[in-house]
Amino acid sequence: METSMNIYVGNLSFSVSETDLRDAFAVYGQVATSSIIKDKFSGESRGFGFVEMPTKEEAEKAIAALNGKDLKGRTMTVNEAKPRTDRPRTGGGGGRGGFGGGGRRF
Repeated sequence: METSMNIYVGNLSFSVSETDLRDAFAVYGQVATSSIIKDKFSGESRGFGFVEMPTKEEAEKAIAALNGKDLKGRTMTVNEAKPRTDRPRTGGGGGRGGFGGGGRRF
């Protein structure tokens, strides 16, 4: 059984919509989801997004065809999305966490 693939799409024009993204990938197969990542404060596009395709074979075709291609004036970077576990979730601080990393001295 084939598994779905999550695809990272970077260097997107800020005018690209989730529908534009879906339409670009739908040429190569079924698209389960498409999302543009937006800034949580301004609501503006952050210039990248993700597309999930149900079959790995179709996803690989889309990656090969669309990586380096122009969409609304910007050259897209398209590759298999890496799991977020590759990055530490803390705000730095040498593994002590983002805030309050240490005892108080009086």
